[in-house]
Amino acid sequence: MTADAPPPARPVTLEDVAGVAGVSRATVSRVINGATTVDPVMRRMVEAAVDATGYVPNRAARSLVTRRTDSIALVVSERERRTVPEPFVGRMFSDPYFGRVVAGLLEVLRPAGIQLVLMLADDRESRDQLLSYLRHGHVDGVVLISSHADDPLPGLLHGTRLPAVLAGQPLRPTPLTYVEADQRAGAQLAADHLASLGRRRIGTVSGPQDMPASQARLAGFLDALAAHGIRDVATAEGDFTHAGGAAAMRRLLADRPDLDAVFIASDLMALGAVPVLLRAGKDVPGDVALVGFDDSSAAMACDPPLTTVRQPVEEMSAEMARLLLKQIGKPGDPAPSVIFHPTLVRRQSA
Repeated sequence: MTADAPPPARPVTLEDVAGVAGVSRATVSRVINGATTVDPVMRRMVEAAVDATGYVPNRAARSLVTRRTDSIALVVSERERRTVPEPFVGRMFSDPYFGRVVAGLLEVLRPAGIQLVLMLADDRESRDQLLSYLRHGHVDGVVLISSHADDPLPGLLHGTRLPAVLAGQPLRPTPLTYVEADQRAGAQLAADHLASLGRRRIGTVSGPQDMPASQARLAGFLDALAAHGIRDVATAEGDFTHAGGAAAMRRLLADRPDLDAVFIASDLMALGAVPVLLRAGKDVPGDVALVGFDDSSAAMACDPPLTTVRQPVEEMSAEMARLLLKQIGKPGDPAPSVIFHPTLVRRQSA
């Protein structure tokens, strides 16, 4: 004869939590569902009772009540058929910018119990799949990183009526909220610094000119140099990759071998450009002063460490998450866009 198996442990219910906390079941439900109208003392009592009982919310049942998934999509949109050798996904994970965006988002989303879903869109088929996924209610909102000026996704995303925040100011007006650093002002900081060092034979490696941020950085840099009386500026277009920075620097040196300063529109491109200068017999900063843009890990990986324009990507991304949660929690409330101010971080390259 075998002994009867013990009955399975009964799941902890809202009533159990309410009994331990000494409050009503309705109060427990409001706390667990994130209501903001609960008295702080009662909220702490409920939270302590949840910990004591080991209560685990039924997320499926909760989503039926709240109509929320507790998930946010991070959508990265890329131009179709960009002519760079590295695949889209590979470039994304090798660029420090994306890691900083994710870190900033998680700083806000993780404590709120919100999951982050990464989605990529680089052609019409993937955009259609994305929009179908969003329209079927799998996420509560979207953070969109859009890389080119004629991207249709911001407009398509607005059509879904989902809460959404853009990483960066789009070229064309949009009703969507965005968070941006003042790209022109950042490039002007680089120009002013190089001019203050007495450099006059200045060049720049820009980002792709189909991207609004790249256009703003180039325009801001050229305008600021013109204000210093420097109008003959050599330019080469890069693609925000390590290899692209190296290739653009080779073109720049072939065009202007006497350069004494270069503004490179991303730290990752600068990391590729420095060895090109060294192989050409150029000392940095003795012969050529360098200023980058971003203040990412690539800036410290440069030798010498890179003077750069810092855009606070982690803080900007955290603000995107807060704006999105505000839209989700209070639909219809205004969510104004936010612009951060860049700063110059001086190191050994200039």
